[in-house]
Amino acid sequence: MTDKSKIHFHHGKSSKDILDPTIVLNAIGLKEGDIFVDAGSGDGYMSLAASKIVGKKGEVYAMDIYEESMKTLAEEIENGKIENIMPVVADITKKIPLKDGTVDVCYMGNVLHGFVENDETDKVMSEIRRIIKPGGTFAIVEFKKIENTPGPPMKVRITPKEIRKIVENHHLSFDRVETVGDYHYAVIAIKK
Repeated sequence: MTDKSKIHFHHGKSSKDILDPTIVLNAIGLKEGDIFVDAGSGDGYMSLAASKIVGKKGEVYAMDIYEESMKTLAEEIENGKIENIMPVVADITKKIPLKDGTVDVCYMGNVLHGFVENDETDKVMSEIRRIIKPGGTFAIVEFKKIENTPGPPMKVRITPKEIRKIVENHHLSFDRVETVGDYHYAVIAIKK
């Protein structure tokens, strides 16, 4: 049985005020026509930016366990008449409701540290790897491990070196680390 006092709760404050989606999406190589998954999308601000890049030929799947976040995003999609974003309520530690090998770019922003803290990494990574196409990208954005900066407590922050180990243990090839803001870095991995 899991000790509830040690569980890291995934639902936190949005990073949209300190993380520019255009910088992130350009750094990870998102392009027109891509199938993009925003795993742990929260309010969907990254998904909304991605929808403009992938265009009419691409698709965006915004996934989050919080139904309220997906309802809010669905309203924004409807109001903006956006046709290429699908908000999906899903627990990605159990099952991502997409077919094997269908995703060009899977993005996870400020979420992986929680899975690490809760010992849910293997389940999540297995699903992430399953849905990404061979040659596809897994991009993980996390807070830099710098004292007195915005983000989760220092004890739960993870380094690029730790993420590299995680992706390589799940048969993804580490590609590079990019700085994507004052407080964030991105690790880019490729499915072999």
